[in-house]
Amino acid sequence: MKYFPRLVDRVLDNRTKAFNAINIVGPKGCGKTRSAKERCKTIIEFQDEEKRESYLNIAETSPRLFLKNEKPILFDEWQDAPKIWGTIRKDCDDHPEATGEYFLTGSTSKKIETPHTGTGRISEVVMYPMTLFEMNDSNGTVSLSRLFDDKDYDIDGNKSNLSLEDLFYIVCRGGWPRCLAIADKEAKLQIATDYYEQIYKKDISAIDGVKRNSEWARTILWSYARNMATLAKKNVIFADVSANHSMTDITFSSYVEALENLFVIKDIDAWTPQIRSKTAIRAAKKHVFVDQSIGLAAIGIKPDYFYKDLDLFGHVFENMVLRDLLAFAELQNARVMHYSDDMGLEADAVYQLTDGRYALIEIKTGENAIPAAEKNLLKFGEIIRKHNESALKDKEHPGVLYREPDLLIVICANASMAYTTEKGVKIIPAGCLRD
Repeated sequence: MKYFPRLVDRVLDNRTKAFNAINIVGPKGCGKTRSAKERCKTIIEFQDEEKRESYLNIAETSPRLFLKNEKPILFDEWQDAPKIWGTIRKDCDDHPEATGEYFLTGSTSKKIETPHTGTGRISEVVMYPMTLFEMNDSNGTVSLSRLFDDKDYDIDGNKSNLSLEDLFYIVCRGGWPRCLAIADKEAKLQIATDYYEQIYKKDISAIDGVKRNSEWARTILWSYARNMATLAKKNVIFADVSANHSMTDITFSSYVEALENLFVIKDIDAWTPQIRSKTAIRAAKKHVFVDQSIGLAAIGIKPDYFYKDLDLFGHVFENMVLRDLLAFAELQNARVMHYSDDMGLEADAVYQLTDGRYALIEIKTGENAIPAAEKNLLKFGEIIRKHNESALKDKEHPGVLYREPDLLIVICANASMAYTTEKGVKIIPAGCLRD
């Protein structure tokens, strides 16, 4: 199968300039092994049945023999031979000047406790499923990073080729590289379904060897899917589950932790600047799937369903955009958060760079929602400005100042064209967005 370039390639290229070993982690089926293979001259695959026994014997008795192969070396499914970790770590210590010689990839369904963390020697890179841009669903005519860096960047007039119907299908298919090798559209939808079934039937127990109830795991995924891209508290999800199964909150938490470690579900943290002293900021986390297609498989949704439930599609679409923003953030070493307070002020996403610059982002389905989203973003910026003005009134003891947003953005599912409003808000169709 042809290799399709990934955003994470640039992350890997940068890390290999500073570290001698890279451990690529992420959800099952997101392309970790393939991306590592593209840059390695020796491939050690511990799942290769013809060589497995020999490899495991060497790994157990003389793992350093592997390091004599031509570099860079990939150790795939390294958890089957955990001594490899310590061997590589020791070699990194012995050769501090060397970089980019070792890559490790493995199954997310097998967590190994190593004697040493690898901090400072083995760098960890998180890989996400493919973004709309990587899957060639987005034409990539609007770059988020360039919007930050180039004040003269003109996005106006860039057109999207995606219809709402296209997105109904895309959210169900997901960002799985395997889909790129399959011609049949219906067959592509089976990838997410198969991953979902593997997760609750096998991976939930395989990750740490703790036998877990597959029906309990299935119900938790179902409830998370019902609350996709919302601020529902975990006790609400627990109530969903406990209504069907006799489960303690401690057991529930252990299942959720296992699903997080499997890179199936993820919480988006709240951005919490106290910009209004009497306003309670909702610090609840936003629940998302690392790929929304897993959640849709959990509740049995197919593309045609969204014709009668655009409200659900809005949550699913938001989850997908957040997935892409998380992938962009890994490339830019940025953070993805959200904001909500008890006065109704919110931002679906806050995308913050390491130097403090940030974008407030609203994620909407229809173009008819753009004016209200723009108004909300402008109000947000105005509140920050007023807060700063108030903080500066006392010249001797000024209050805390907050940086005003560098970008105000609405990412829209069915917008046909990118443009900038009169008040400076960037409207970006999902079918145009890239890193």
